[in-house]
Amino acid sequence: MRHATIYRYALPMDSGVILRHTRLATRDGFIVELRENGQLGRGEIAPLPEFSQETADDAAVQIEQVLLDWLEDKSIDWDTLFPSVAFGLSVALAELHGELPAQGNFLAAPLCSGDPDELVQKLAELPGEKVAKIKVGMYEAIRDGMVVNMFLEAIPDLTLRLDANRQWTPTKARQFAKYVSPEFRSRIAFLEEPCQTPAESLVFAQDTGIAIAWDETVRDDGFVVSTQDGLSAVVIKPTLVGSVQKVQSLVAQAHALGLVAVISSSLESSFGLNQLARLAQWLTPNILPGLDTVDLFGAQLEVPWPNCSLPLVSLSDCDLTWQQTNQ
Repeated sequence: MRHATIYRYALPMDSGVILRHTRLATRDGFIVELRENGQLGRGEIAPLPEFSQETADDAAVQIEQVLLDWLEDKSIDWDTLFPSVAFGLSVALAELHGELPAQGNFLAAPLCSGDPDELVQKLAELPGEKVAKIKVGMYEAIRDGMVVNMFLEAIPDLTLRLDANRQWTPTKARQFAKYVSPEFRSRIAFLEEPCQTPAESLVFAQDTGIAIAWDETVRDDGFVVSTQDGLSAVVIKPTLVGSVQKVQSLVAQAHALGLVAVISSSLESSFGLNQLARLAQWLTPNILPGLDTVDLFGAQLEVPWPNCSLPLVSLSDCDLTWQQTNQ
């Protein structure tokens, strides 16, 4: 017997969360729950506004359609599904079939807010290499360069991951690099997508010696993982990429070419972050994932994130929007 349930949630966000051009007041998404022969599998489906190709309402329609197919034991064509639907459903099936490990990698690279002392305290909790992340590209490039330089100078054993979200022109990217001392640049593990095109980003890396990583480029049509001068990593956001199988393939391709693969969040709830931590432990066990986003929420969902004191919302408090059983 198979049983499928869909819950819809709306969690409050911190008032300062801005996505590209929009302030995000609530995070909306779904939890899919599958039951078969006494086993349970769940997954989160949460399209990210301004980043996902699909809306939450688009996903809602498709989820019901594909769950009807699953209930009838029909094959699922993963490539035809929206990325968020493909990922959430494939995670639920992986958990249902015992493929998703129970253990997770919760040692996420902390997101810097601008205070070196606060970051030092967070880094003290990390064993091994001290890695943190800074969002750049939201303010002036010169300011970003000065901030990055300050952190690297203040914390000698710090390695930074930076993310520019394709916000800079080549001129602004060079302005940023000008304010990062050459002796510190090797401690930038990678800068995600500094320029508006991959070609411009590669030129930036080759001119400055600052390694780059693909993020948005991973989701471009026809993307294939390949080695390129100045490229050190591939950042994979499963909610924006697609099924677990597709994520596995991207990780395997990156590893085969000697590139770092990083599992990263798309502002999933604490429930989804926990599953991403388990996925990271499974596919990239020796790499810190980019999952330090729970503090951007006003509440957690069903499964708490370790050491997070935000209130916890239960699935029973969410809207049960659809359920069906197939005998």
